[in-house]
Amino acid sequence: MRLILASASPRRRDLLGQIGVVPDAVDPADINETPLKAELPDAYAARVAAEKGALVALRHPGALILSGDTVVAAGRRILPKAESAEEARRCLALLSGRRHRVWSAITLIDGEGRARHRLSANVVIFKRLDRAEVDAYIASDEWRGKAGGYAIQGRAAGLIRAIQGSHSAIMGLPLYETRALLKAAGYPLD
Repeated sequence: MRLILASASPRRRDLLGQIGVVPDAVDPADINETPLKAELPDAYAARVAAEKGALVALRHPGALILSGDTVVAAGRRILPKAESAEEARRCLALLSGRRHRVWSAITLIDGEGRARHRLSANVVIFKRLDRAEVDAYIASDEWRGKAGGYAIQGRAAGLIRAIQGSHSAIMGLPLYETRALLKAAGYPLD
């Protein structure tokens, strides 16, 4: 049973390794990730994960396809994957001292084309960030390409007061849900 990871994220590969899973291939999906008008963050994450999986499944008939998407949201607002220091700074200013949600969606498509979906809802609470903390975090460059402008597995961990939910989901792949889907599909785990 071949497993294809439909993601270029080294974080997702590392997380899979934590549960003893090494994908047979990595084949990222290149899709338009622009949110639809008035699309809520949870629906957006689920849609993008499903679309990535469906696209990659066309290239690998008969294989298991695992895809995912993680969204940082302040209320109904979907925060970007920060590409500039200014964008990361805006995200951190918005998240400073408040709680926000991280939605992590996964899709597993089996060899017959049946798709199963899971969505992990998580809450992250940042401490109130002072200018020096934001400047130091921006200088670290960890924010680059990260949803909401931060990576919980790096220096940002010291700025987060509390989380509710799955640490691995906040990093980009909810391992409990992933393991359950793989097991249900007959993928050898233990």
